Amino acid sequence: MSSSISISELKAIRSKLKASNKIVVFTNGVFDLIHSGHVDYLSKAKKLGDVLIVGLNSDDSVKRIKGDKRPILKQEERAFILTNLKPVDYVVFFDEDTPEKLISELIPDILVKGADWAVEKIVGKEIVEKNGGEVRNIKFVNDQSTSKIIDLIVKRYSK
Repeated sequence: MSSSISISELKAIRSKLKASNKIVVFTNGVFDLIHSGHVDYLSKAKKLGDVLIVGLNSDDSVKRIKGDKRPILKQEERAFILTNLKPVDYVVFFDEDTPEKLISELIPDILVKGADWAVEKIVGKEIVEKNGGEVRNIKFVNDQSTSKIIDLIVKRYSK
């Protein structure tokens, strides 16, 4: 079911995109229980360039970061959903706690995160800027989060 590609496949694609002067945008995250905030964010990220690559935390990475009860959806399902969203061109897994290694291999033209991340704190900032790229954050338009959805489900169905 997974629609992710390997880092080696993506590096080859990235080389061709660079040769064609295509602007590659990169973002990363868990993307567990896709909601309207995710879709809005990814749509805005795609508008910054020609191709949007999403680095997706592996299940093991999510467990280390968010605890044993997460992710709700397995990585293959999260990748399948993401690759079927209009703005997303490629999804690649990473198993580390941060995407720094992945960013250093891909060297995107634009690195983006949500506005909850100060630009100075975005992992990979130095790598991208050193290679002539830019780092931006994207403002959220709604107050949606997977954690809030989980809390609402638990509240409603635990009676």
